[in-house]
Amino acid sequence: MVLDPSKLLATVPAGLRDPLLETYREIASNFAEHRWSPSELEGGKFCEVVYWICHGFITGTFVASPTKPGNMIADCRRLETNSPTGKSGDHSLRILIPRMLPALYDIRNNRGVGHVGGDVNPNFMDASAVYGMASWILAELVRVFHNVKPDEAQAAVNGLVERKTPLIWSAGTAKRVLDTDMTAVDQTLLLLHQANGWMAEADLFHSVEYSNASLYRSNILARLHKARKIEYDKAGKRVHISPTGSAYVEETIIEPRMGLKKK
Repeated sequence: MVLDPSKLLATVPAGLRDPLLETYREIASNFAEHRWSPSELEGGKFCEVVYWICHGFITGTFVASPTKPGNMIADCRRLETNSPTGKSGDHSLRILIPRMLPALYDIRNNRGVGHVGGDVNPNFMDASAVYGMASWILAELVRVFHNVKPDEAQAAVNGLVERKTPLIWSAGTAKRVLDTDMTAVDQTLLLLHQANGWMAEADLFHSVEYSNASLYRSNILARLHKARKIEYDKAGKRVHISPTGSAYVEETIIEPRMGLKKK
């Protein structure tokens, strides 16, 4: 089952769903671009929205828009004391997620990202914790509200975020790599890196404008798969970049052209 990212959590009121997805996109985008402090600051907003979604799931009544809980720790513990709802996903939204939220919220408040004088300066370690927990929580919400398997929920969450790079341009039809000197191999990897999820083989071929679809599969996709830079699902006619491929793109393609240095 492939979930349409634009229809995720459609049963959750828009006043909660929209800020949830917006703050998650901010966390993921800032993390990918190594902006540690903004990534962590959005973690606090994310927690507040998730709390009210859990509250609405348990009580049966969703608030129209999120507000800051009076006491995040106490309020989350209070959710756990409610009687089981009997609904699928009750344990996750009544116990697991409310137990995670205070830790995620505390990183924002007491690790130097929410105010001057915190214990620790904004850093990769804390931002990784924020990104990891936020991704898990959102995927769990998708799993529960859509009744899908964990890997399907995570794939849908991955599809929400697209890495942005000025090396790629789209007029609304196909995406184009603007550096005309870039090889078909590097164009393919760059496009997959931006997609941050599965991409249809046909869309890649159309964007790269390789001479022949059969040759593109054998000369580009099959070889990149063998090199473990991509996962090429021949049966599903789709492609996904691997961690090795992502590292290659960031270090060999993006950084030299954009003058970026990892922080």
